[in-house]
Amino acid sequence: MGEKLDKKLNGTVIVTYRCNARCSMCNRYKAPSKPEEEISIETIKKLPKMYFTNITGGEPFIRTDLKDIVRELYKKSDRIVISTNGFFTDRIIDLAKEFPQVGIRISIEGLEDTNNSIRGLEDGYQRGYQTLKKLREMGMKDVGFGMTVQDKNAPDLVPLYQISNEMGMEFATASLHNSFYFVEAKNIINDRPMVAKNFEDLINELLRSNSPKKWFRAYFNHGLINYIYGQKRLLPCDMSFDTFFIDPYGDVMPCNGTKDKEVMGNLNSQSWDELWNSPEADAVRSKVRCCDRDCWMIGSVSPAMHKYILKPATWVVLHKIKALFSKHPYSMYENKIVRDYRDGKVSKEELDKCSTCDMCAVVNNGLSQESMEQLKTRSGEEIVDADIKSQMGE
Repeated sequence: MGEKLDKKLNGTVIVTYRCNARCSMCNRYKAPSKPEEEISIETIKKLPKMYFTNITGGEPFIRTDLKDIVRELYKKSDRIVISTNGFFTDRIIDLAKEFPQVGIRISIEGLEDTNNSIRGLEDGYQRGYQTLKKLREMGMKDVGFGMTVQDKNAPDLVPLYQISNEMGMEFATASLHNSFYFVEAKNIINDRPMVAKNFEDLINELLRSNSPKKWFRAYFNHGLINYIYGQKRLLPCDMSFDTFFIDPYGDVMPCNGTKDKEVMGNLNSQSWDELWNSPEADAVRSKVRCCDRDCWMIGSVSPAMHKYILKPATWVVLHKIKALFSKHPYSMYENKIVRDYRDGKVSKEELDKCSTCDMCAVVNNGLSQESMEQLKTRSGEEIVDADIKSQMGE
């Protein structure tokens, strides 16, 4: 794997598993990491050169030293985007003042009522929206919404895109996934045609825009329709080859989509080169090569779209030509599986079997022994609530 070292990687740093939201599709908030164990600045300094770094959690802004982390990461990364629930407005604004070039994606799951019921954060929508508004007023360019689309919020998909569009912001989408990272195995889309129809409407909006970036985002959303119907990925997955995740304990993993945590090595105790070229890392890579989870998340799709550009580019050109003659250049029925389901050639039960949903699964949460210990006496919610209270000096 030596030839990999001279090229920049794509990294995601999970700085904490502590979270103050209570999202219905993610149980991470019940399984927080212990602050003392979370990835240190020393370990961050050992990371390789990256062309893109995503900082995520949990809720990254729970960490009071996030500015120090960002400062270190800018020494080795061309671009940084932080995924947040937008709750800690003051901290976000404060960080953005020091790093105006940073990207901020605030998770919003739909219009106000839908969002607040899914994310379980009081005033969640208003806080997120107002934070984004302030960031835009400060002249921040790389800001926007991130939405996880499911049955409950699919009808809000286009309205939310239109709000973000009017504010001149980015709009990132995902769908339900199951993995140790989300501490979840039961996520599933029930009404696939309804959800797909909302994606179709969004794709047509994106294709009609004047932005090439949005045309390629349309392709990404086309891939999400394919994913919720349980089909093979449209593009190869190269996680662990040119892309990695590092968790709060310093464990380097291929991604956050696996059923259980897959570890390539630990950066607290190893150097990057030693870890990246280890037999353990190669064992994980061979697992990735025969992974059957078919996730479609921006972290693995964006690098693949750059690497295998011909396929999305051909799709974009074809649909832009169609857009010259029609207001609806894209139809979800271009996907054979969507036609087959409509025509009764495949049943809902068969599609459900293609999904990673497993109602009987015991979910591995990827926590360390010490983090598990603290859950014996208190719930994750209680631990994090007390934590935030003491941070706020209450």
